[in-house]
Amino acid sequence: MHDLRYIRENPETFDAALRSRGAVSSSSADILALDEARRAAQTRMQEIQSRRNAASKEVGQRKAKGENADDLIAEVQALKDGLAQAEQEESDLAEKLDALLASLPNLPLADVPVGGGEDDNVEVRRIGEPRVFDFDAKEHFDLGEGLGLMDFETAATMSGARFVILKGALARLERALASFMLDTHTTQNGYTETIPPFLVRDNAMFGTGQLPKFAEDLFHTDDGFWLIPTAEVPLTNTAAEKIWDEAQLPMRLTAWTPCFRSEAGAAGKDTRGMIRQHQFSKVEMVSITHPDHSEAELERMTGCAEGILKALGLPFRTMVLCTGDMGFGARKTFDIEVWLPGQGRYREISSCSTCGDFQARRMKARFRTAGEKGTRFVHTLNGSGLAVGRTLIAVLENYQNADGSVTVPEALRGYMGGLERIEAVSRG
Repeated sequence: MHDLRYIRENPETFDAALRSRGAVSSSSADILALDEARRAAQTRMQEIQSRRNAASKEVGQRKAKGENADDLIAEVQALKDGLAQAEQEESDLAEKLDALLASLPNLPLADVPVGGGEDDNVEVRRIGEPRVFDFDAKEHFDLGEGLGLMDFETAATMSGARFVILKGALARLERALASFMLDTHTTQNGYTETIPPFLVRDNAMFGTGQLPKFAEDLFHTDDGFWLIPTAEVPLTNTAAEKIWDEAQLPMRLTAWTPCFRSEAGAAGKDTRGMIRQHQFSKVEMVSITHPDHSEAELERMTGCAEGILKALGLPFRTMVLCTGDMGFGARKTFDIEVWLPGQGRYREISSCSTCGDFQARRMKARFRTAGEKGTRFVHTLNGSGLAVGRTLIAVLENYQNADGSVTVPEALRGYMGGLERIEAVSRG
């Protein structure tokens, strides 16, 4: 949600920032016209109420003197009707204004590169050299099915496309990855492990910006719940409708949860394998910070996500997204892309974003500084630390061997009961 005062004071800057985000049909002029009409309705309400109070007082005075007050009584009734009409008009205008503001994406920070799409993203750094294989590297689904531990066919019979069953050592590998990520983030990176709800109401989805714009990308139950597309939703909403003490900031939370996405806009993309699933698991990081510290917190959060890949020995690059490729609620985003030798390219494995006060305004999440009057909105950040399924994919492809087996990274062996190599299960 946007700050109306900022729009009133900086209409041209606001419009330029919106244009940099891509095709946006509305502008500051549309917003300010609605705002002016709403404030005019509020003024009319105040004027009508003031005259109504005065007329009611005069009615009492006349009656006290034994004088006729029928004309004033009629005026009071007319004013009552007029007030109800003005109140309805103000309510309708406020609803339209809120809907318009809620439909517009966040404004990018000044240092975000301007561009129209992913081709305009800028590489920040590249860590690790891709492994040179002396055999043809396979993709993860060929490896998983060859091991007999990744089953898309059976999953499809019960759930349809974009689902998978992991078994045996691969199921344990996914759990090991999530545990390793959680342990790292909680013991080294200062995050508090959290188990949040996986089902939320409309207000939680609205607060983080999934609703109303992205309803078609979500799964909805018959009794009013939404399945979370990311733990960002419940973790960020822990700050909703509250006023925190400045001393409580920053709050850093992490969670390993299932995530559910309809992938409505992904027809034909990554139809094979585990890259794009309706159900997947992710370790999420969320920070609730003081506004002065949110940009530094973004760098810190991105470093935490990169640290997982470094510990696993996986080559990656970090990109800063351009204005046209950022998510709806983001002011700045770093995407971390891991090298997948089976595909011969880098693929996103984490996205870390600062949202400024965009989500906080929607959620009414504020903080108070000791000794000062009033409150301010917190800043919110979120990032994958990491997408667990995609990390499993990266491990399979980067640690594969010529015979189809997969070497377990040293950082994970303690979580795998000392297992050093995942080999094909017996078919007999």
